[in-house]
Amino acid sequence: MADVDHINLHCYTQANMENELEFAPATKIRQLVSDGEISPVELTEMFLSRIDSLDSHLNSYLTVTADRALAAARVAEEAVLNGDHLGLLHGIPLSIKDLEMSAGVRTTGGSLLFEDRVPSVDSSVVQRVKSAGAIILGKTNTPEFGLLGHTQNRLGDHCRNPWNTDRTTGGSSGGAGAAVAAGLCSLATGSDGGGSIRIPASFCGIYGIKPTQGRVPLYAGTPGTPFANHFSQSGPMSRTVKDSAILLQALSGHDTNDVNSLRVAPGDYIAAADNDIGQLKIAWSPDYGYAAVEPEIISKCQQAVRVFEELGCIVEDVDLDIKSPFEEFWTLFTAVSNARYESLIGDNSDLLTDYGREAIESGARVTGPQYARALGIRAELISRFGTIFDEYDLLVSPTLSVGAFTVGEPPTEIAGKPVHPFWGFLPFTYPINMIGNPAASIPAGFTAEGLPIGLHIVGQWGDEETVIAASSAFENARPWNNIQPPIS
Repeated sequence: MADVDHINLHCYTQANMENELEFAPATKIRQLVSDGEISPVELTEMFLSRIDSLDSHLNSYLTVTADRALAAARVAEEAVLNGDHLGLLHGIPLSIKDLEMSAGVRTTGGSLLFEDRVPSVDSSVVQRVKSAGAIILGKTNTPEFGLLGHTQNRLGDHCRNPWNTDRTTGGSSGGAGAAVAAGLCSLATGSDGGGSIRIPASFCGIYGIKPTQGRVPLYAGTPGTPFANHFSQSGPMSRTVKDSAILLQALSGHDTNDVNSLRVAPGDYIAAADNDIGQLKIAWSPDYGYAAVEPEIISKCQQAVRVFEELGCIVEDVDLDIKSPFEEFWTLFTAVSNARYESLIGDNSDLLTDYGREAIESGARVTGPQYARALGIRAELISRFGTIFDEYDLLVSPTLSVGAFTVGEPPTEIAGKPVHPFWGFLPFTYPINMIGNPAASIPAGFTAEGLPIGLHIVGQWGDEETVIAASSAFENARPWNNIQPPIS
């Protein structure tokens, strides 16, 4: 009987796997594994082979954990053969952003300072994907400490976009975005402190959702007094909405190790992907009242948002009439960066990137009154967006102001307006980190150059379910998983 089961597990030929599974939804892979129709070992071998042959063009992984992945795959296969209980992510090969501590695995944080660091404990995110049965293929590329909206560091080449390798993936979860888009993993974890899930999702033509602040615990595996966390959240990146829903389900929930972790029970995100969006009221803003946006991006996103009208939703143009909160965001962002990393300045400063040093040193210049005023503006921003959500279920905009720009050359001017090279191209993402609401980027079309464009969907605080439901309905109306980049 064991031999028969083994045969069933290996009924997919290698050719079939390579033709059908590298871009198959993770939900389908999970079902095929649990039904004994594919082998987790051969599946993992397939993805490792793809990484070996393609990632030299992309630099999406900083560390590939082939031996560990194959060992986990063998355990996963045995569990299926034994009829054991299988977790939500059982047998699914995924990647972990290299900001997450991983026991026994090199964890660089995108910094030359930690080029050889090997932690002894897992972060909460790593713990949870392991507990859910996922197979970790490796650690994906990130800018130093996640401090930049595109993915470059001093550990190697820039991360490259599989749609055009001269262009950026965005950041800071740029490696995850490239790996998912190119079929080098089925799922990926990212993190988002100013847009770092949604930026690469938009530039790479995939789906990514930043959960409500505190929904996914951020315990890093390092004890001690926690730093303020106003903005950052870990979350899923995938090629389909349902795939992100299942990963978010596995990641969500209170963790006593994280004082900022929500005690409110998570929703049913998997079921939400099939919810009827019926008469949802949707607010559309092309610019939030202050953003410089390329006209092509606005035009494509305006066309995309009308899909929701076709689906029975009420879509209305709104004027947010708010002032850019970039200065206040930068104050809070850099102050926390300084608190976390100031000890690295000094003898080690020559190992830092220029942008890493700038963020840390900028934070050192923030005064107490400046920090307090920034918190006050943040409170006003929460209130202003709150009035929008008193009337509307969702707020929709472009995800970014531009398509993917040339590697290492962020725009200093957009639509004839000067912008900050760090954050000017992402005017829609960082304010949502400031208010803590859930937000997703969905593929909404392509530029004239053939580069992906993202549509930004923001939900009410705590309501990931409606964001997922709307995203899934849009995906069903405008499917994108059948469109694959040149590097794949």
